[in-house]
Amino acid sequence: MKLTELFAAELEREAVGTRRALERVPEGRSDWKPHAKSMSLGQLANLVAGMPGWIGMMIHQDELDLNPPGGKPYRPKLATNVTELIAAHDAALAGSLQALSGTTDEHLQTNWQLLVAGKVVADKPRHIMIRDSINHLAHHRGQLTVFLRLLDVPVPAIYGPSADEARFD
Repeated sequence: MKLTELFAAELEREAVGTRRALERVPEGRSDWKPHAKSMSLGQLANLVAGMPGWIGMMIHQDELDLNPPGGKPYRPKLATNVTELIAAHDAALAGSLQALSGTTDEHLQTNWQLLVAGKVVADKPRHIMIRDSINHLAHHRGQLTVFLRLLDVPVPAIYGPSADEARFD
């Protein structure tokens, strides 16, 4: 199996659980934080919704500078409700699936860089950065489910049953 096919299949599998978590984000609670050092619920939900799009960016661009010297910092458009979160997630997923279908395993072996203020903080082959971003998505989606639990929102089953759902489709 090609890397492109492997990543596409994994993204599609992960999208199901991600969408289930995003659908549960309570309206009107975007500013809520479980701790002063935490992201807000709105920031975290937007991050989770958009993360699948990182893969397309890693395929189409050679680098991303989160705070380019002399330029505008990277700031994605923020969704303000669950409908927009789901739409953002679906668009990010579709864009990355399309990017994967249009690239090659050879291209995924070339390096991609993440920079902050012009300083390289990561420089690895694209396939490693893609793998790391999928793991990173699972991490932040897990954080999101903790936020849901703390807000007494039923936590969806993702990899298996949760305390709130014995079964899932």
